[in-house]
Amino acid sequence: MTHDFVLANAKLILPREVLHGSLSIRNGVITSMDTGSSVPAGATDCEGDFVAPGLIELHTDNLERHLKPRPQVDWPHQAAIVAHDRELAGTGITTVFDAIRVGSIISDAGKRYGKYARKMADEILAMRSAGALKISHHLHLRAEICSETLLEELDEFGVDDRVGIVSLMDHTPGQRQFRDISKFSDYVRGKHGLSAEGFDEYVEFLYELQSRLGAHHEAGAVAAAKRYGATLASHDDTTAGQVETSRGHGVRVAEFPTTVEAAKACEDAMIDVIMGAPNLVRGGSHSGNVAAVELAELDCLDILSSDYVPAALLLAAVRLGDVWGNMARGIATVTEAPARAVGLDDRGVLAVGNRADVIRFSLRENAPALEAVWSAGMRVA
Repeated sequence: MTHDFVLANAKLILPREVLHGSLSIRNGVITSMDTGSSVPAGATDCEGDFVAPGLIELHTDNLERHLKPRPQVDWPHQAAIVAHDRELAGTGITTVFDAIRVGSIISDAGKRYGKYARKMADEILAMRSAGALKISHHLHLRAEICSETLLEELDEFGVDDRVGIVSLMDHTPGQRQFRDISKFSDYVRGKHGLSAEGFDEYVEFLYELQSRLGAHHEAGAVAAAKRYGATLASHDDTTAGQVETSRGHGVRVAEFPTTVEAAKACEDAMIDVIMGAPNLVRGGSHSGNVAAVELAELDCLDILSSDYVPAALLLAAVRLGDVWGNMARGIATVTEAPARAVGLDDRGVLAVGNRADVIRFSLRENAPALEAVWSAGMRVA
């Protein structure tokens, strides 16, 4: 469907600067950009609002929240996918890498979490092909190292699935995100209602599982990412030694390093650092790890992820602009930088010839108020 329009009298957020100008869109593509405050006949007067590329989300738990809105509740999948899609569109996200866990525990009913990745991916891809989704959806396979079925689940995917990201997830307690095992206890016992005795038994089970299969699973996940042609990500690196291992695997992005040591090592290794937007908005990590703002002040933060709050992404990017004194740089952490990290060269920047994923927002008391969202030139929010 042809949908042509002009956004005029706007502050255009470019990768390195903000310019007053206008943006013309035709057939879902940016066709021209001009400077100045004039409003041609038929154009939309943005009245000085900001116009930026649509936001790009590399890591979000939001789909899982819609699939399981309560413990033991499995919501109808197509309805959950649609709700997830519309929610992201409403927060300015126009490209998402839907995070799906691969690797399950099936041997023990008391510790079980089941397989769902292939079926979930099929449903997302079918809805994408049918044009049922408002924004651009890609696959992010979260490879759970401490599991029983990781390799067989990875074998269910191939090049035709266009998997964009494979992340190496090791949630074994006592290291990485849960280096403080009391935080793991709070999380697991609160989520699953385990007794103290049941929690101790669960921890011992995970230790044995990681010891027996961890190295084999990690190697298999690295090989799978290469087979798919996907970007490889690490998760919760804590030490310089772990970052060095990540570098050796070919990791290009580090999701949520937990310490300054790890973040600095990532920067030295040319690995992009992703931090959570909720961490930055809240002023600290809910798991007791390093604060995103501290890494920003050390120039060790490259990309933001909404993680578990989609609406946090734009808010955090604007706040980063304040921290750095540079709005363009802040917005780049949710547009240009994530696009570059996963090899998407048709979006993430306002440029002639790029896909017309565009947002318009104003600032109210220094917080962004989203006014409109377009995905491939179509208004979606």
